[in-house]
Amino acid sequence: MPVTRTFSGASWESKVGYRLAIRVGNHIYVSGTAPVDEAGGVFSPGDAYAQAKRCFEIIQKALRDLGADISHVVRTRMFVTDISRWAEFGRAHQEFFANYPPATTMVEVKSLIHPAMLIEVEVDAVYVNNGN
Repeated sequence: MPVTRTFSGASWESKVGYRLAIRVGNHIYVSGTAPVDEAGGVFSPGDAYAQAKRCFEIIQKALRDLGADISHVVRTRMFVTDISRWAEFGRAHQEFFANYPPATTMVEVKSLIHPAMLIEVEVDAVYVNNGN
């Protein structure tokens, strides 16, 4: 079964030894995705909605790199540092997945890799090509 990997270009991928996403057959696994800006810094510190939206944008690109899209997502996991802001994180999630709602989990964690990060998201997808 072929395995295809995509990466975000973040320096820690090579330091830690992982890739942003991997496709094995029709299954896609997206690693924990943090709200990182184009320069490698934290995107929109303090803004829960904007950080969540950024995570989903990065995930969307990874899915496209592997031949899939948001409609193929079957599960999301959101790790947040302040669960009282669930509605802000949830608003971004709803905007991306309104037409294809996946199973989801949101849990509060003590901290993430950078203190300004408020959310990290993992995604699992199953690619189904109805044209073949």
